[in-house]
This record gives sequence, C-alpha cells and structure tokens, in this order.
Amino acid sequence: MAVKEQTIFNTIGNKIKTTDKEILIVGRIHEPLIMILENVLSHAECDALIDLAKNRLQRAKIGKSHLESDIRTNSSMFFEESENECIRTVETRISELMNIPVSHAEPLQILHYKPGERYQPHFDYFTSGNVANNRISTLVMYLNDVDEGGETEFPALRFSVTPKKGSAVYFEYFYNDIRLNELTLHGGNPVEAGEKWVASQWMRRQIHRYD
Repeated sequence: MAVKEQTIFNTIGNKIKTTDKEILIVGRIHEPLIMILENVLSHAECDALIDLAKNRLQRAKIGKSHLESDIRTNSSMFFEESENECIRTVETRISELMNIPVSHAEPLQILHYKPGERYQPHFDYFTSGNVANNRISTLVMYLNDVDEGGETEFPALRFSVTPKKGSAVYFEYFYNDIRLNELTLHGGNPVEAGEKWVASQWMRRQIHRYD
C-alpha cells in the first residue's frame, strides 16, 4: 500500500534520540505505522517497574465499562502520574519518543500475564462515545523475556511481536482512513510458559492531564 497518510512523527534513519536514550528501530510497517523498538527501557528500569507494580495488581478490566471479562484475563495496575522519579523519567522519555506532550498521556499501566492468560484482539481507540478525546497511539514495552507465547499479535496484518526485555512495539491509529485504524487490531497471545510483564502507554488527541 502506498503511503498516503501523515504519521504523528517522522524518523530519520533507524534511531530515535530522546534526552537520555538512543532508541533503535529494528522493524517497521508504514501503514499503519508500527515500529519495533529496542533499548526503550534499561533492564534496571524494567525490574524497577515490576517491583513497584507487583503488590498493586488487580484483575484487569476492559473498556469504559470497567468490567471483568474473559476477553482479558490478566492482571494490571496504573501508576499515579509522575508518582516517583523512575516513573517521571520513563514518562518523559515516552513522551519524547511518541512525539506527544506528556499532558496528553494516560497514566502508565503495568500488565501481568501468568501461563494461559491472554488479551483477545481489540482496538485501543474508542469506537463510540467520547471520540473528541480519543486515543491516537500506543506504546507497549516489554519488561521481561517470555519463555513461550505471549506475543503481541496483529491478526489483520498476520504479524506478531515477540516480547524482549527492554524492547517495545509502537503503533498509531489516528488516520482519516478508518481501514488503516482497523488494521491495528491486536491482542496478547496466551503465555505458554513463564510469565509476561508489560508497560503500556496510551496517548490522547487532546490534553488528558491537568495540573
């Protein structure tokens, strides 16, 4: 498919430079823009996020209804905005990477999957309701290596990303062409062995955080 829609940001070459890191682009689909990134988080940051989250996990809920569902069987939690120096550093880097002000960011979410747990294919953007303040892009950061399973799967593209500690997958879905947005349908495959830890950041079209 020929490129016909503008992305949120354009990269030059295979690197993204933030204030404190140089992030490598190791894979890319152009429409919709999906990038596999390495060196987004250090191993120490991955471990710190897990340690900060593990005693605050609850059964994950879905959508604006905030209900438990078999669609999503993992556990999750949200950090308070900039609740400590580690979270503040990660939020700032993510904002620079995603090229969206941190004021447009939802709180950073940590997800934990045990063997057999999964998140069935879904869209991150809202398909109804508060469209004016819709999500426009996602960054999924992998906090550990998974022994088996747990891939982020894009079924419409027949494409999957294997979790790797410190790496991430970025994708956006703010396009005028709804067909491009629909290609970002994605899910978390069941963990077959070991466990899976993920940090997710969603960005909004409009300001979401107010001082």
